[in-house]
Amino acid sequence: MLFQIKAYFNFLWNSKNQHGVHSPFVFSLVTKCFYDTKTKPDYKILKAYRNDLLSNKNTIEVTDFGAGSRVFKSNTRQISKIAQTAGITPKRAELLYRIVRYFQPETILEIGTSLGLATSALALGNPKAKITTLEGCQETSGVAQKQFAKFKLNNIETVVTEFTTHFENYQLSTVNYQLIYFDGNHSKQATLDYFELLLPTITNETVWIFDDIHWSEGMEEAWEIIKNHPKVTVTIDTFQWGLVFFRYEQEKEHFSIRT
Repeated sequence: MLFQIKAYFNFLWNSKNQHGVHSPFVFSLVTKCFYDTKTKPDYKILKAYRNDLLSNKNTIEVTDFGAGSRVFKSNTRQISKIAQTAGITPKRAELLYRIVRYFQPETILEIGTSLGLATSALALGNPKAKITTLEGCQETSGVAQKQFAKFKLNNIETVVTEFTTHFENYQLSTVNYQLIYFDGNHSKQATLDYFELLLPTITNETVWIFDDIHWSEGMEEAWEIIKNHPKVTVTIDTFQWGLVFFRYEQEKEHFSIRT
């Protein structure tokens, strides 16, 4: 926790708002998407989806393949508590929704479904998109699938799998994910492994979003390596997320933006 506090103050010292952005591409994203304060009708659905989980007092046995939990001491967890402490926040869900609505990707990959709070934002952001969401835990994925059906989110394909094995067994060079949301394993090596494994899928329009880039010293190291990769041109650090773009027409530039 102390590490994250220090990281946040460092972020605040170095970050800017739209007035410090001179890239037209990033300025447009920040002003028209990040700072769009208009209420959207779909926000009510996001809220209802969350509230439904928050009222669910059932417990499940969670299989955790990631970096572990800082909140839970046991793998037997109440669904409402997972939604309350481990899922994407309401503010972040709305921002993720706006990002998808802004870029309108037709194919989306999510690494780490959990209870589907972020997945619902991805699905509502572009109902015409084909979304594939990967989850290592059968129990958690089962809860999410019931939620998707209940809220009629019909553009989501759920896959229960161990992530690295899934990528290694898949012909990624034939796949074009226009947006990928990385939220499955908050460790340095896993993050870099997924980054390298999924590079064959990129195009000029690809958007990658890495969650919890300041989760630990290792995640910050992974983020620095990603920023400096020769195929990466533009990156945006919002503290919670790291956005990565591969636009060849952009000069290499890094932004820290308060959202």
